[in-house]
Amino acid sequence: MSAPTKRMTSQKIAVRAALGAEQGFVSAQALHANLRAAGSRIGLATVYRALNEFADSGAADTVVAPSGETLYRGCSTSGHHHHLVCRSCGLTVEIHSDAIEEWAQVFASEHGFRDVGHVLDIYGICPTCSGLPTLAGDSRPGPNQG
Repeated sequence: MSAPTKRMTSQKIAVRAALGAEQGFVSAQALHANLRAAGSRIGLATVYRALNEFADSGAADTVVAPSGETLYRGCSTSGHHHHLVCRSCGLTVEIHSDAIEEWAQVFASEHGFRDVGHVLDIYGICPTCSGLPTLAGDSRPGPNQG
């Protein structure tokens, strides 16, 4: 028997819209504060429940910040992918890399692991925040960023 379909309530719609308006990953508390500042009466527990549901369904990505806090972002890509995340401004680049996938399988296999999954989030400072040009000589985010 399949899991029951969850209703898309007005509160979930508001959380999804607020999440979509963010430029990068955001904490549940920050998203809640933004919603409240915009006049919503939504509770923090409702925001957490909606974000967790979106993450479980693939509608939102999650990363664990270096501080240990879970951050959320509306997912713009379906399928398996990884992230480059700017520690300064939160700019997020979704990346796909066969080299990462191959490395994960080889490394796991070398240690006897099977049926392997992985999550890779790389944190650093983006070209704009660091003031350094990208490899292409342009410090602006590219079309696959954000």
